[in-house]
Amino acid sequence: MSPRRNRQRGGANPVDRTGGDRYGLETTEEWRGEDWIVRLVGGSGAAKHYRCPGCDQEIPPGVPHVVAWPRYGDVDDRRHWHKACWNARDRRSARLQRSRNAPRY
Repeated sequence: MSPRRNRQRGGANPVDRTGGDRYGLETTEEWRGEDWIVRLVGGSGAAKHYRCPGCDQEIPPGVPHVVAWPRYGDVDDRRHWHKACWNARDRRSARLQRSRNAPRY
């Protein structure tokens, strides 16, 4: 008996079903009066440590998250957010720092 062949025969390239985008689906959202491009990054695509600007906590490798940048921004304007932090970005105050003993009200 010959071994099973799972490959397609022929010279045709496989069809890319993700819309041609290698890293994930991109959407455009409006925030603070400008358009932002938002890309979802899966756990397998996250290979480095990042700092979330929403909660100022680390995003370790292997954790799915969101990358967002202004539509007409530069590569240096990209920010990596936790999904929950990106969804709650309007409800969070800007860079609020509390001491350890400060009340939470």
